Amino acid sequence: MANFETIATAQRAEEPLPSGRLSIRHYQAIHHHLFQDVYDWAGKFRTVRLSKDESAFCYPENIVRQMHVLFATLRGPKQLRGLSPDTFVITAADFLSTLNAIHPFREGNGRTQMSFFALLAEQAGHPLALERLEPERFLSAMIRSFRGDVKPLATEIRRILE
Repeated sequence: MANFETIATAQRAEEPLPSGRLSIRHYQAIHHHLFQDVYDWAGKFRTVRLSKDESAFCYPENIVRQMHVLFATLRGPKQLRGLSPDTFVITAADFLSTLNAIHPFREGNGRTQMSFFALLAEQAGHPLALERLEPERFLSAMIRSFRGDVKPLATEIRRILE
C-alpha cells in the first residue's frame, strides 16, 4: 500500500495543483488532488485521534475550529505579501508549525503542507527553491516546532527561499 501511495501521489504532484484562494477549502482540495487515487477520504478532515512519538495532534472535534483560527491569518488581500524575507520566514514557520500540530488528515499531512506552502510562498513573493530542501533536516525542524521551538523550522525555511 505504501508503495502504491508513493507512486500515485508522485504522479498527482506532477500535475498542476488546484487553484484557489489559499483557504481551508483550497487546502482540502490540494489534499484531495494528491491522494484521490489512494484514499476514499482524501480531502476530508480526520475523525480519529492521532499521535506520534508520544505527541497527540489536535483532537478531531477541534480541527475545524482550529483550522479557521489559523487560516484567518491568511485572510485579506495580503496573505503574507509585502513581508521582508525575515518576517516572512518567522510568520511562515509559525503557520506551518500550527498547521502540523492540527494535522487535519489521517495521512499525507506533510506533502499537503509543503504543496500548500509552496503556493503560499510563491503568491507572497517569496518563492521556494524546493530542490534545496533536505527532508530529514526539515522533518527534524517540524518535530522541534511541535514541541515549541520554531527557530530550526525558520532556519530551514530560510534555506529554501530563492
